[in-house]
Amino acid sequence: MAGQTGKGTKEVAARQATGKKPSGKAALEGSGTAKAVSGTEKRIPGMPDQVFISEADQYLFSQGTHYDIYKKLGAHKSWENGESGYYFGVWAPNAASVHVIGSFNGWNETSHPMEKLGPVGIWGAFVPGVGEGAMYKFLVTAADGRKLYKADPFANYAEFRPGTASVTTDLTGFSWQDGKWMEQRDKKDPQREPMAIYECHVGSFMKHPDGTEDGFYNYREFADRIVGYLKEMKYTHVELMGIAEHPFDGSWGYQVTGYYAPTARYGTPKDFMYLVNELHKIGVGVILDWVPAHFATDAHGLGEFDGQCIYEHPDPRLGEHPDWGTKIFNYGKYEVKNFLIANVLFWLREFHVDGIRVDAVASMLYLDYGKKDGQWLPNKFGGNKNLEAIEFFKHMNSVVRGTYPGFLTIAEESTAWPDVTGQIGGDSLGFTFKWNMGWMHDFCEYMKLDPIYRKGCHYGMTFAMSYNEAEKYILPLSHDEVVHLKCSMVNKMPGYPMDKYANLRVGYAYMFGHSGKKLLFMGQEFGQEREWSEARELDWFLLGEKNNAGMQEFVKELLHLYRKYPALYELDDSWDGFEWMNADDAEESVFSFVRKSSTGTNNLLFVLNMTPVKREEYRVPVPRKKKYKLLLNSDEERFGGWGNELPAEITAQKVPYHYHDYSLTMDLPPYGAAVYLF
Repeated sequence: MAGQTGKGTKEVAARQATGKKPSGKAALEGSGTAKAVSGTEKRIPGMPDQVFISEADQYLFSQGTHYDIYKKLGAHKSWENGESGYYFGVWAPNAASVHVIGSFNGWNETSHPMEKLGPVGIWGAFVPGVGEGAMYKFLVTAADGRKLYKADPFANYAEFRPGTASVTTDLTGFSWQDGKWMEQRDKKDPQREPMAIYECHVGSFMKHPDGTEDGFYNYREFADRIVGYLKEMKYTHVELMGIAEHPFDGSWGYQVTGYYAPTARYGTPKDFMYLVNELHKIGVGVILDWVPAHFATDAHGLGEFDGQCIYEHPDPRLGEHPDWGTKIFNYGKYEVKNFLIANVLFWLREFHVDGIRVDAVASMLYLDYGKKDGQWLPNKFGGNKNLEAIEFFKHMNSVVRGTYPGFLTIAEESTAWPDVTGQIGGDSLGFTFKWNMGWMHDFCEYMKLDPIYRKGCHYGMTFAMSYNEAEKYILPLSHDEVVHLKCSMVNKMPGYPMDKYANLRVGYAYMFGHSGKKLLFMGQEFGQEREWSEARELDWFLLGEKNNAGMQEFVKELLHLYRKYPALYELDDSWDGFEWMNADDAEESVFSFVRKSSTGTNNLLFVLNMTPVKREEYRVPVPRKKKYKLLLNSDEERFGGWGNELPAEITAQKVPYHYHDYSLTMDLPPYGAAVYLF
């Protein structure tokens, strides 16, 4: 439904004149293209359409369906009476008055009052003479007389922290060169495509060597460094943390104050457009971390915005996270839902972003999430499900995915909530994918064990396949697994350094063979040894070491194989694409399985030895009497291994073994991963 523009504008204009409410397609987005020219006034050459907020705009916002509201609220280049400037709009329904203050008026608190435009509570004002780069805030006078100095919730740019002002900017005029990518994106079925995601924090990927205090690279400089790396490694997507404006570096961007502004830490909005454009040009999609679960309590932010709780629920049992010290959005309020859904469309349309990873979904679905008795309220049926959040997710996914089917919505949902992914319009929440947190937990717990104890936890590694068809999964080894004393991925592994790296190689081979899309946090691909910190860059110097250079080469090889062979991705959500050969060899701690393609050709056999013991003449059941050709041996010296060889080709024998008519034998290296093509 959303996205229908260019029709119904006459109806909107007519109903504006008569005071009637718009309907049909006009009620979706038609008002977003409306123009107002009074009398004989003509547009100033070079200026955009005049911005104003109509009755239709206000009505649609109050109904939660103005998906272009970000073009009206905020600060937008405009003109009146032959003068250029900026039009400011803000929602503050309980305010006694609102003024625009900023660098353009010496922060004068009375010179530029705003007009309350109607009962919805939107205020507007045109300020002539304002240009790009002006700092501003809204001075909101509450009903009780308090003066609140608020950043613009819809600002597209912000002052560099620790400053908290909003900054005028213009998003138009960027020369996009990703038309081919955008056209092809919505034609693809994400379930049947490869997806290997590089989760990345811009500020700590690399630091400037010039010794500046923060060492941040600009978005453009970052693009120059990350684009070639992702292309060489063969990642399909990058997931960027902390892009929406946030005041505190240590929150990693998960406590937001500026939902409509790329953070000024790394440059301007057009700098960020450049980054997305360059990634698209090499065929890499861009996913943003998106945080609708809660927001920061900083005084200039959304909390008690007009003196009352308009974005958050006024009852702290519904409006606060006690553990996180944050506010919870009021998902039952139409304007709040509109703010959030339009925000997804804003990143999609204005910045060509390809998907969102929705943070902390479980905290939204459960009213008692992270709360003790007395800290939460049940729903109207007496249960702990947040009915309003459920409706919000269904609404969001129906609008976004229903209009842009190639756009990804990914849920970080850590419970067994049913139907998180699936078709929009039914019982499902409608997400494209869900992070498989159960797989992640089982994988990390198993891999941390001393190999002598792994046989007792063998079935922890096979459990995820028992529910694999329940959802559309991504297997995540994210930043959350390498912070807060959890150790880096390589230092989770037992043994001496050589053992640790061999362990991690076989673990990664298991991950890439297992059903589900893939996500690795930056640094994990080369065996970062220290835990991640947002304050320093990755330990790139480790690539001078054999183990780390070998690990990077091994992950690159896995990514190349993953992209090359459809058996590894096209049937991720079905048993048609996966078959255990032997899931039961707990005693030897060996797993063997087959990934199958839809054509029945170019299938892959995985055999994984999770112990430091060489398994000589190890028998593996196989599905067919064919020749099996070696594609990958994790113990090669170029990967940092000991150099144990595997046969380049093995012909299966008609020797029944473990429920299969055919089998083959090989000498499995210690901590060895073998991948064969057949």
